[in-house]
Amino acid sequence: MWITHTVEKRVIRLPLSEVIIPIDTFNPVEFFGVNDSNLEIIRKGFPELKLVARGNEIKVIGDEKHIHLFSEKINKLIQHYQKFGSLTADNVSHFLGAEPSREMAQQPPTGDVLVFGQNGIMVRARTANQKRMVESSEKNDVVFAIGPAGTGKTYTAVALAVRALKNREIKRIILTRPAVEAGENLGFLPGDLKEKIDPYLRPLYDALYDMIQGEKVKTYVENGIIEVAPLAFMRGRTLDNAFVILDEAQNATESQLKMFLTRMGPSAKFIVTGDTTQVDLPKYQPSGLIQATRLLKNIDGIEFVTLDATDVVRHRLVRDIIHAYDKEPAQEKDNNRDYKGRRPSKRNDQEHSEKESD
Repeated sequence: MWITHTVEKRVIRLPLSEVIIPIDTFNPVEFFGVNDSNLEIIRKGFPELKLVARGNEIKVIGDEKHIHLFSEKINKLIQHYQKFGSLTADNVSHFLGAEPSREMAQQPPTGDVLVFGQNGIMVRARTANQKRMVESSEKNDVVFAIGPAGTGKTYTAVALAVRALKNREIKRIILTRPAVEAGENLGFLPGDLKEKIDPYLRPLYDALYDMIQGEKVKTYVENGIIEVAPLAFMRGRTLDNAFVILDEAQNATESQLKMFLTRMGPSAKFIVTGDTTQVDLPKYQPSGLIQATRLLKNIDGIEFVTLDATDVVRHRLVRDIIHAYDKEPAQEKDNNRDYKGRRPSKRNDQEHSEKESD
């Protein structure tokens, strides 16, 4: 392809360059605007270039000098959209060289924002220990986040994974949980394999849908960019170029947690979350998370972050409930539990009393 310039009545034909800029981490309709309104402003700002928007990419045709300038401007627009979750005509005009509008000047600071979720909601670390979790993940390849329910362990971990995907630091997100019932027998579950295991993985989907557009989540899952699966499905695999989160790790057995951690590829990032006070494993089956806190705490590249009731971000009563359970006298807990920290069954009580009578 060629472009024509007229200089001193001479016609000079210069070769054209062609560049494709991907915008595949968000909805192109929101970026280009309704009826391509934002795209039209961009085209007017670069009349020397031919811009073709198709799907999740922009094809730019023109001379290298103008393409280089265009790439700088469009990358700023992409960064703005990723931060604020929206892109107005005012934003586009500003980044193309116009004066900033009052709306732009009033935008809130976003330095600590992990990701912008649905409707521009800012997802950020809200407590001191959540911030420690973020900092630890940036410095270490394996992070254990241990604390009671409602402290934002899983939500923060998913936000870190989504941020890494949007920043192209990794190629996929893998979210996993042990498929263990929470102290109750649900019996037979109808449906195919996916329908049977989805109830166990629902909290992970909920966090994803808060941070990524619903249709985009479905597309990512279909294309394998996001995988949500039970822990047993990790066996025999090497998880590389991925951000991997193991949730509810207190319900992983010792062998399961060892299996999971040894799946780690050279370019992977792992976060393990769990609550050691809510183990739902069968009786006398020790938790792998409790073992890991003993065995792995002094390994370089692995860090443990402990969250507590001060990090609770649910209803205010959740914090009080956690405090109430923590205050139960240690002796009373011991009287109600066996040596593995679980309540003995009636059958075990009867066997114990029969042995004493013998």
